[in-house]
Amino acid sequence: MGHRAGAGRLSTPARTEPLPWRTAGPGDAVALRDLERRANLAGLGHVFGAEPFPDDDVLARWRATLAEPGVVTEVLDGTDRPVALLCHDAHVLRHLSVEPAVWGLGIGSAALARFAEGHGPGSTLWCLERNTRALALYGRHGWTPTGTTRRTPWPPWPVEVELVATALPSPGGR
Repeated sequence: MGHRAGAGRLSTPARTEPLPWRTAGPGDAVALRDLERRANLAGLGHVFGAEPFPDDDVLARWRATLAEPGVVTEVLDGTDRPVALLCHDAHVLRHLSVEPAVWGLGIGSAALARFAEGHGPGSTLWCLERNTRALALYGRHGWTPTGTTRRTPWPPWPVEVELVATALPSPGGR
C-alpha cells in the first residue's frame, strides 16, 4: 500500500530503489513455471475453473522460450524464489507474472516501465479477456485492444485479446 513504480524502480514514501532484475537462464524454467502457476491459480480461477494447471506443458514452453534466440526473460528474485517475471522479444511482451503475495506493490507497473525502456508504440501482447486485473494494469500503461482475439491452447480454451502499446512512456518521462 502506498507503493508506486516507474522507470524500473519501486517507490515507497521513504525511498526509491532500483529493482534487481536479472536475466533468466535454463535453470530457471521450473521456478518460472511455478510462479506462473501461483499467479494463475490466484488470479484466474474464474477463467480456468477446475481444470488442472498444465504443469508439464507450461514447463516445456518455458524451456523452449528460454532457449529461443531473441527472447529475453528477466526475473525479480524474492527471498527464496522469483516474485516476478518479464518475457519479451523485439516487438511482443510475451509474459508478465507477479507473485500474488506482492500484488499491489507496483511490481507489475515497474515491469511494464522496464519493457517500455526498450520498446515503443506498436509493441503487442495477448491477455485473457477475462483477466480484468491485468487488462486494467495494461490500460493504465497505454495499451489498448486491437479488436483481434484468439483461443488459448489450454482447456477450456478461453479467449485472449491482443493489445497494442499506443503510448508507452518515454525513458526518463515516468
